[in-house]
Amino acid sequence: MSEGLKNGPSIALVAALAGEPARANMLTALSGGKALTASELANEAGVSLPTASAHLSKLENGGLIASVKQGRHRYFRLAAADVSDMLETMMGVAARAGHMRTRLGPADPAMRKARVCYDHLAGEMGVRLFDSLVRDGKVSLRGSHAGLTGKGEAFLDAFGVDRDQLSQSRRPPCRVCLDWSERRHHLAGQAGALLLKRLFDLGWAARARDSRVVHFTPRGEAKFRQTFGV
Repeated sequence: MSEGLKNGPSIALVAALAGEPARANMLTALSGGKALTASELANEAGVSLPTASAHLSKLENGGLIASVKQGRHRYFRLAAADVSDMLETMMGVAARAGHMRTRLGPADPAMRKARVCYDHLAGEMGVRLFDSLVRDGKVSLRGSHAGLTGKGEAFLDAFGVDRDQLSQSRRPPCRVCLDWSERRHHLAGQAGALLLKRLFDLGWAARARDSRVVHFTPRGEAKFRQTFGV
């Protein structure tokens, strides 16, 4: 065995943690960016509360989730954005390899059209947003590295995004995230998060209750297509 294999990062533990079906369901539920209680996650995973608590302890010890106590409740969330990126990529591999649920739910078409991926827009609308920003020279794309251009900064100002939050954040302004349903990139990073927040603030779209689905209003979708030329 080579030294690189012996001394490099070990994916075995992460894969084992994310690969167990109940834990996979919990992580998927958390990939929408919301913090959830153990009871809510037990319901998502279809397991009892004690079983869910044991799974959550393993996920937290493994560095995939973090918890915070608020009042009488303890809430769980993904430990960082890179965990969400990993999950989105894994879902893309599963979709490409044909490992899909045999029974689709009523929310599946809506989930494919627009959804929250951690804190940014994903699905068909997210991919179209990213494509338009690259096409118009607002985001530069070199391989898998994305960056905000001067034209992009001017656009964010005109669109009403507070760019001070970009400089104050430790996150990169732009990152690409492989979309599992479109199998193309959408925009992650702080700019992606601020753009989604702006869409919500404008009333163009809203997040469905207890779901990752994002619903655009008819007016909001028309404005989105006009603004981003899609």
